[in-house]
Order: sequence, then structure tokens, then C-alpha cells
Amino acid sequence: MRSFRRSLLPAVLALAVVAPASAQSLLDYVGECVPFARAASGIQIYGNAWTWWDQAAGRYDRGHRPRVGSVMVFAKTPRLPMGHVAVVSRIVEKRVLMLTHANWSRQNGERGHAEQDVTLYDVSPGNDWSSVKVWYRDNDGLGGGIYPVQGFIYAQGRAAPELTGAHPDDVGALIDAYVPDARPLR
Repeated sequence: MRSFRRSLLPAVLALAVVAPASAQSLLDYVGECVPFARAASGIQIYGNAWTWWDQAAGRYDRGHRPRVGSVMVFAKTPRLPMGHVAVVSRIVEKRVLMLTHANWSRQNGERGHAEQDVTLYDVSPGNDWSSVKVWYRDNDGLGGGIYPVQGFIYAQGRAAPELTGAHPDDVGALIDAYVPDARPLR
């Protein structure tokens, strides 16, 4: 039995060395939203998500219009005591975009997983992205909560290539936003 184990050892070690490199996808990430947003956008800000807006002042351009690769900063609220940051992966139309982020919906019963091309809908009265609804996997639709947003921090470099999928569901995103009771087949 020992010789059998010894003969397998080189193969097991080879797999251990190769497997992490092939599994180093941004979408395999499990953890908090801040390190994920930093890796996906290239914006090098640290600390709780709600602090990013003020920390970006003078270091990064900021504004209230989404751009692909920019980081959307959610304000600190009772539901989001640390705030939240997410990276804009696709602009669908003037009030609908897609985010790629981590630690929002539960997947396999736990939080922390990355989600790609998640629908987000601007519900602010002034169409200025100051209040949004976000797709929530557990509801299989836009969540019931409205979240205040501080704005967008614009990345200086290129965003991660995995930020958006090859075939995101733009039509589904529009239906989710404008006809939430339609529940399209996915």
C-alpha cells in the first residue's frame, strides 16, 4: 500500500501545482466585496466599502454616471453596515446596467461568491443613480430593497476581462427592470 501511495505522490503534487493556476478565475472568488472590486477594477482603495467614495477624492475621478469598469459605491445603511462595492460590467440602457460583484446573493447556501452581469436598476427620482434595486438570486429577481449609492469611481486602467460574460442577457435585464412580474425563463 505504501508503494502505491508513493507512486501516486508525483501525480498528486503535479495536480496541486497546476490546479490553482487553471482555477484562478475572478469568478471563482469567494469572500468580501472589497478585495473582489479591487481585483476586478484595478482601483487600489482599502477599507470598508462605504469609505471608498471619500478615499477616492483626489486619487481617482468620481461621478454619477456609470462606465464599464467603474466601481459603484453603495452607502452605509442598516442593511449594508459596511456598504458595498460592485464593478459595472455592462451598460444596458440609461437606467439599467449590469454589475459583477461578490458577497451579495447566497449561492449554495452561503454568501461571498462572485456573480457576473447582475441586473441593477436606477430607481432614483432624478435618474442620477443615487438609488438602485439590485438582482437578488434568492428572489430570482430584483430585490425588494432600494439602496442609496454614493456614485461611481472611475478606474484608470483596464478592468478584468472576466467582468462581463460572452453573452449577457440584456433583454432579460430590461424585463427584470421594467416588467419585474414577468419572470422570464433563464
